[in-house]
Amino acid sequence: MKWNFTISLLLAPLAYTIHHAEEHLLYTFRDWRLRYFADNNPLSTEAVFMVLTAITLIYILLHAGFRNRASAYAILTFLMATQVVNALFHLFGTIYFNDFSPGLITGLLLYLPVNAIIFHQAMREGWVTWRSTLVLFVIGALIFIAFEMVGPFPMVVVQLFFYAWIAFEAIKGRRKEDEAASQHG
Repeated sequence: MKWNFTISLLLAPLAYTIHHAEEHLLYTFRDWRLRYFADNNPLSTEAVFMVLTAITLIYILLHAGFRNRASAYAILTFLMATQVVNALFHLFGTIYFNDFSPGLITGLLLYLPVNAIIFHQAMREGWVTWRSTLVLFVIGALIFIAFEMVGPFPMVVVQLFFYAWIAFEAIKGRRKEDEAASQHG
């Protein structure tokens, strides 16, 4: 099997599944979160798991099918928000509140290495640079903060934006292919 960016993306939903098990089967993350943060997410932990896993898989399929910069940036931004920044949230929450945040173990030992592999492959294949990775991290952090402060609505808006951008890039790419074919045919 050739290991590439698209295949490396399959590690993300697997990592999320194991992370979710730590948060909700081994420990009770929601209880920890409610001690320190507003209860602004009406979704059950199972619903959050299903939604985030589905979004991740949709992005993987979109990138596998369209292979454009928009699809790469969309999934990478989503992973920054839901995994990389999430790992840092668990770390800083544990330190700041001096109270173990369920999810810390898999956040540090799984999310960070898995995403290092994914971003390394993305850089190797030219989807991102160090500079664009930093920008995606900042955007992912802002999305994560908005989600924590407001709830799911900002995430919905971001997803709609990315789906529209992927579609726009796909249409633009198709037009270029059609123009090139008509010039050669």
